[in-house]
Amino acid sequence: MAETLTPDLLLQAYEAGFFPMAEDAEGTAVFWVNPPMRGVIPLDQFHIPRRLARTVRQDIYQVRIDSDFHGVIEGCSASAPGRTSTWINADIRTLYGALFERGVCHTVETWQDGVLVGGLYGVSIGGAFFGESMFSRARDASKVALVHLVGRLIAGGYTLLDTQFITQHLKQFGATEIAADSYREALREAVDIKADFYCWPATGVSGTESLQPVSQTS
Repeated sequence: MAETLTPDLLLQAYEAGFFPMAEDAEGTAVFWVNPPMRGVIPLDQFHIPRRLARTVRQDIYQVRIDSDFHGVIEGCSASAPGRTSTWINADIRTLYGALFERGVCHTVETWQDGVLVGGLYGVSIGGAFFGESMFSRARDASKVALVHLVGRLIAGGYTLLDTQFITQHLKQFGATEIAADSYREALREAVDIKADFYCWPATGVSGTESLQPVSQTS
């Protein structure tokens, strides 16, 4: 990447449909990505597997918002079974930390007995939320964070949840791919919306009330 990547440039890139990645956690090179097919989760078609819905209703985890950015990005960048390395390098951490300080990067965290056990982080611009990464150290911890995120986005008036790519993990929630042209159109409309990420309290349990009448699958 020839030009210096700054928080302002990063936000401009998001609004234009690009996002940054690094080759690996130890590398220094950061490059722009703009895939021809974009992963999204349609908020009005979000699916909650039945077993996960029971987990959410049992209030196993406390959900917190924006209380431990460094803990979340550390969890997302750590190695895990089946994932020996990630794309989150030192520059990525610094950039998203700066966006967090500006209030445009957010975390959704799951806690158990005072310990951070899962969560996710992403960038919010208008009515668009760009999911970056998630991690889990306990069963369904990151999934509960995603359920809470979607409920918060629906309640806050968001129209776009960008997952960048889709995986088998995300497909169970209704993630799908759309062509770049369709994505850019949805993006243009979303960033002009005045949405409210803080429509729910910043701490508490994750309920499913704001997700009705989305489907639940076995």
